This record gives sequence, C-alpha cells and structure tokens, in this order.
Amino acid sequence: METVYINSPLGITKIIGDQDGISVISVSDVGTNEVSMIIPAVLKEAVLQLQEYFEGKRTDFDLKLNPKGTEFQQKVWKSLLDIPYGKTVSYMDQTKKLGDVKAIRAVASANGKNPLWIVVPCHRVIGKNGSLTGYAGGLSRKKWLLEHENPSTQQSLF
Repeated sequence: METVYINSPLGITKIIGDQDGISVISVSDVGTNEVSMIIPAVLKEAVLQLQEYFEGKRTDFDLKLNPKGTEFQQKVWKSLLDIPYGKTVSYMDQTKKLGDVKAIRAVASANGKNPLWIVVPCHRVIGKNGSLTGYAGGLSRKKWLLEHENPSTQQSLF
C-alpha cells in the first residue's frame, strides 16, 4: 500500500492505494502538516483527478476503487456512485433505491463509513427535508462540497 498527503481547499487529504485500486481517501484538519513531495506512481491519477475536481474541471472520477467494507456497505457505496454531480438525494431516496425502506439507519451508517471521500459522493445525501445531516467529514465540508458542485446563480454584493 502506498500513501500520499496533498493539500485541498478542505484540509490535508490522505490517499491510500495500490495496484488493486484506491482504498482510502480522507481529509483531516489534524495529523501531518506536510504534504508529500513525491507521489507514488500508483496514486498519481487519483491526485490529478482530485486536483481537477477542486479546480472545477472534473465532475466524474475514473479511478480503480478498492474500498474495504462489508457486502452491505459495498452495496450502499456503489449506490452513491449513481448520484449525479451537482445533485442530491435524501437518505430515504437512497434507501428506497436499495430496496428496503426499513434499512434507513443501516444505510446512513454505511454512508458514514464511506472510505472514499468525494470520489464516492456520500456528501450528496441529505435529509428528507433538505437539511445537511450526518457527514463524517463535518457539515461545513459537506456544505462546501455541495456549493462547489452546484454554485448559486445569485451572487453576493459583498
């Protein structure tokens, strides 16, 4: 497994992966203050695509993914990949799509354990009433990501 740390607008981003795919993309305010000077070859494409995303040049990721999780978690994470850039769905919408409305807490829990920040877009899942609920990266990051993907057409005067 190779690891790289890069700066992002939302903190230090850690990427872990190998020839089988990317297994972790996470963000933190704490931890290392040093970004990696050398990017392992197996992680270069992930670094490039994340940089393009933050620059507003990329709306879809094309990476080989290899997240570790239970069969149920894998199913939930795979369903997140169907949420288009700039769109949101509610936890209930996602649960209905997965076929068991009684599993809403389990689906929300699996979303919270998503190891592939941004690339598997759990930030696009919101409360049924439109509220920004439950995000492992923090609600301020969720808000930033949603605004980045769907900027308001109304501009501030200040």
